[in-house]
This record gives sequence, C-alpha cells and structure tokens, in this order.
Amino acid sequence: MANRLAKETSPYLLQHKDNPVDWFPWGEEAFEKARAEDKPIFLSIGYSACHWCHVMEHESFEDEATAKLMNAEFVSIKVDREERPDVDSIYMAAVQAMTGSGGWPMSIFMTNDARPFFAGTYFPPEPRSGMPSFTQLLESLSEAYRSRRDEVIDSSSRIVAQLVASNQAQFNETPLDRRLIERDMSDVLGRFDPENGGFGGAPKFPQPMVYEYLLRVWSATGDDAILDMVSTTLTRMAKGGMYDQIGGGFHRYSVDPIWLVPHFEKMLYDNALLVPLYLHAYQATGDEFFKSVAVDVLDYVRREMLHPQGGFYSAQDADSEGVEGKFFVWEASEFANVLGEEVGVPAAAYWSATSDGNFEGKNILWVPRDDSEVADELGMSVCELLGVIRKAREKLFEAREQRVKPGLDDKVLTSWNALMQRAFALAGAVFERPDYVEIAVNNASFLIENVRHGDRILRTWKDSADGGNAHLNGYLEDYSFQVESLISLYEATFDDQWLIEARTIANRMIDLFWDGDAGVFHDTGTDHEELLVRPRDVFDNATPSGGSVAATVLLKLALIFDDDEYRELALRSLGSVRDLMEQAPLGLPNWLAAVDFHTGRPKEVVVIGALSSAETRSLLRTAHAEYMPNLVLAGAPGQVEHPISPLLESRALVDGEPAAYVCENYVCQLPVTEPEALAELLDHS
Repeated sequence: MANRLAKETSPYLLQHKDNPVDWFPWGEEAFEKARAEDKPIFLSIGYSACHWCHVMEHESFEDEATAKLMNAEFVSIKVDREERPDVDSIYMAAVQAMTGSGGWPMSIFMTNDARPFFAGTYFPPEPRSGMPSFTQLLESLSEAYRSRRDEVIDSSSRIVAQLVASNQAQFNETPLDRRLIERDMSDVLGRFDPENGGFGGAPKFPQPMVYEYLLRVWSATGDDAILDMVSTTLTRMAKGGMYDQIGGGFHRYSVDPIWLVPHFEKMLYDNALLVPLYLHAYQATGDEFFKSVAVDVLDYVRREMLHPQGGFYSAQDADSEGVEGKFFVWEASEFANVLGEEVGVPAAAYWSATSDGNFEGKNILWVPRDDSEVADELGMSVCELLGVIRKAREKLFEAREQRVKPGLDDKVLTSWNALMQRAFALAGAVFERPDYVEIAVNNASFLIENVRHGDRILRTWKDSADGGNAHLNGYLEDYSFQVESLISLYEATFDDQWLIEARTIANRMIDLFWDGDAGVFHDTGTDHEELLVRPRDVFDNATPSGGSVAATVLLKLALIFDDDEYRELALRSLGSVRDLMEQAPLGLPNWLAAVDFHTGRPKEVVVIGALSSAETRSLLRTAHAEYMPNLVLAGAPGQVEHPISPLLESRALVDGEPAAYVCENYVCQLPVTEPEALAELLDHS
C-alpha cells in the first residue's frame, strides 16, 4: 500500500511512495504525531537525480526490517530539497556544523519540535569504512532519545544557538568601491589548475558564477591571465566527459580533476547558468567554439527539457535501468557496429574510445587531444576530421535514442525556469535567434499563467490531468530570478510588458522579503511558516543566492526607472555581506557582480528603430558584439509619448533612420546611425 507521499507532486517524493517506511511530507501532521507519541523525527532530504539518494532508498528505505524499526521508533519525514530550499538550507547548515561537511542524501535526527541533535548524509546497510550501519544508528539514537533525553535536548539547543548566530548579518558601512573587484588575484591564480582548468583537484564543479566574476575582473583590469583561466576551464569542461559529447548539455560535476568522469545527472540550473557564461566568453574572445557549446546546450534543453506548454523540466537522472551513467557510455565495439570502420576509426580516435574503456570497462566520450593532433595521426585535415565527427555524432545520437533513457524530473521550478528563460533571451539577442527569444517569451507567459496565486508567486508546478498543479510559497530566488530574466527578455524584445512585469514582481519581492530593521533580504516571505530560523543563505553555491540577484536587479531597475529607493535597498543589502566579499570572494561572486555593476559606470544604450529593420538589427549586433557586463539596453520603434523608462525620453529616429544613443555616468553622447560609429562610442565612452 502506498504511503502518504502518493498524494505529492514532487517526482522525488513519489519515488518513495511505495516504500514500507511510513513517510510524511514536511508539515504539521508529522510534528503532531511525533509530539503525541513522544518520538524523535527522522528527516531525509534529497532530490530525484541524486544517485546516492537512490542507493540509500534501495538499501534501507525499501527494506522491510529497516522500515519496521523506523516506523516503531521515529516519525519519518521526506523532503525534496528542490521544492523546499528553506528546509534544506537550515538543516544543511546543521549537518555542516555537526560534521564539517554536507551533501545528499541528508539524514537529520530531530526532536519533535524540529531541533536537530544528530546529522549526517548517506549511511550504509552494514558497517563500512568507519560508518555505522543505518540500523545501528537508528537503534542508538532511539535509545538515547528515550533514556538520555537531557543530553539530546542540550545538544539540540547548542546546535540551534549556532544556527541563529550564523544567520545574523554583519554590516560594514564602508562605501563600496572598485578595490573589491580590481583586487590582487594572486591567490586565485595560485589555486588554478593551468593544465586542466578549474581550481584544485577532485571533485571539480562548473562554478559558472565564479567564472562570470573572473570575466568581470578581466574586463576591469585587462589582465589576460584571468581571461586565460576562464578560457582554459571552459574549453576543458566542454571537451571533457562532464559534457555530453553526443547529445549536448552538462552533467552535474566531475569526480576527477580532468573533467572526465561525471556525476551523470543533468540539472536545469547548471545548464541555464553555463549558457550565459559561454556566451560571454564568446563575446570576450571571439572564439566560435564557445558559441557552439552555448547553442548545443540550448538545443538539448529545447529537445529534452521543454514542456509543451512552455515550462522547463528540472533534471535528468544519473541512472538508467538502475545503473549510473548507462545511457551515456559506450563500448568500443559499438563504434564499429553503429558507424562502420570508415567513420568509426576516426570517431574512436577523436573521442578517445578504446577496448579497455575509461569507466568500468566502457567509454565516456571526451576530447582530450587537439583536433590537429588527431587529424595528423589519421592523415586527414582538421576540416575533414570535423566533417566525419559531425556524421558520427548524428549516428551515435540516433543509436543512443534506442536505449532506455534516464528518469526525468518533470516538475517545473519557478526560479530554475527563470534562469533558463534568461539564457534563451540572452542567446536569442546575441546570436540573433528569434526562435530562442520565442522560447523565452513562451516561458515567461507560462510562469505568469501557471505559478501565480493572486499576487503571490508559487514555487513549483507539475502537469496533471486537470491542467497542472502549482503549490508552495515562492522564495526570494523565485522572485529575484524572475525579475532578472524579465529584464533580459525586455532587452531582447523591447516589449514594455516584460519591464512592467519585472517592476511589479520587484515591488512584491520587497514587500515580502525585505527586513528593514535588519537591512537584509530573507529567503522566506513574511507570511511563511515559522522555522528554526528565518533562512538567509548569502553564499552563491550551485545557483546564485536570492539576495545577490535581488541586489543586482534592484540596481538595474534603479537605473532603468531612475529610482533611488531601489538603489538604497540594494546598497544596504550589499553592505550586509561586504566583509564576506573581502574574505571569501569566490564564495560570493554574484554579489561581487552587483558591486561591479554599481561601481563600474554602466553603459546605457538606447536603440530607436523597428526590430524588423536591418539597420536596427545592425546597431543591436554592434551593441552585442563585445563583452560589456554592465550594458543596459532599452529601445522602441520610434519616439514614445509616454515612455516606460526615463532612458527613452526624447529619443527619436534621426532623419528617419534607426539611431543609437549611448550614455554613461549621467553623460550622453550624440546619437549615431552607423554601426561603426556606435562601436567607437562603446569603446571610448
């Protein structure tokens, strides 16, 4: 018989609905039962694409004897971290405080008032590598809760006090200046892996926000060593096994230092953040390879992660048929069978596929050698080699499509959708791809129509027979990410509705999440359920912190609407993490991006002319040609009587021709109608 999770919409929770464990979703019902029966709570947090979450489920949660013990001694709660980042954030901080590290599956043992007293991650079914078995742990902690309650309460009180203390903002009123951006980078350079890219050894994560920050440092300082760090890393990542060489899209991270063996799940947010990074690297270097990677990722998302109504799915699993990576790896014999010798031999050389394999006897495809080296070895030109590889990729893709695909987490998360919406909008504008812009527009419309309840944004949506189900209060990131994506969508379309929507959401974001007394944005709204602490995660981790994006978008809206209130809120928010930005810049790179925008004299470019006009498109092409991280774009077909932004006031065609106006630091240049003149203004203004 299915347990209570059968009524949930989260694919991760639904994966556990047939467990013999008497699971509860997070909610008052579970806590009432724990209090009534005087039992501790076991809280298990994970996500659908997490390989070790699946392992622990199979080993422990599907085991009748283990479930019987859990049901007798605990009230068990299962949480999808992607639906409930607030709960995940609080208890991840507890795990890290107690163990010094964290991860998923997350295993928390709590009192019946939600105070943690013991925590960890994965626990095996039998004692292993110094870890107790999960059943040993259950028995030990149950006994402690019954017979040594005072110790348990004392331990939980200390942990909660630590969580409360760590959640307090430490303000520094020192004015923000360029030294936060144009700092000594010798420490960062010292940690860089010059051969493989990335920082340190294994594991290696993509860290897109870190490299976005480094691009800004390069742009500000002209230090080519910084640009080399970014270029090397992005090249190695995209040629490694962490990138799906056949179908496009990045896996979660690499377990080794050379980007070869990935954790095979593909997350929407990773790919959404990597597209703008590769796009910006293309603008900075002119390297077409970076553009091709961004396009391949977007085409993968459109093909496999796009709901027919316009929303984006959350993730693809690491496992297929219960085996990690099975869908993505190849035996050398398959190359001959699928491709034949003429194509198979050069393809195997290019992707370094051998009979011994590089992963459990099979091959993760990667490109460890330069194209010219492989071509010389084969007696081919590089052009001939790449032509063969294009054919090979098409055939291997067709063959792979016959395999059992990894599981799909088909819930639609508002914040992650906003990230991908922005990626399509940016790429549509820069690469002149109206089809990409259309996908972004459709996604924006989907979110407006499907994840709203009155003036509240909801967190998650899942397709259903009755047209879809959206629920759970949205978090700060759901609001701030949407504002950022809508600004990008306005810049790609010059359609006022997106800027109006961005301002509406920003105002609601301030109402719900801004704490005027503390001078910070919290991650949960004023009407959210009471938790151990009101979470405020300031670090930019796998995704940007909601607060860093809130500061960024308020600074942009302050410029677009000439609104000092937005600017003041952003600067107060930045002041709450100023010391952290000094101490740990790579932990707060998106906050530093906001500082760069504030202190970096943003360029305001207004283009007047119909988007259908070749002359207008030529001006926009020029505006997008170079890497300018602090560019703000506005536009209209012609002079507007009641412009949405002061940037558009008194802007008109020049002698009937499309024109560009460039302003910076409250100083405007004369309008220009030729792309060459605009390029010169952008270079020298």
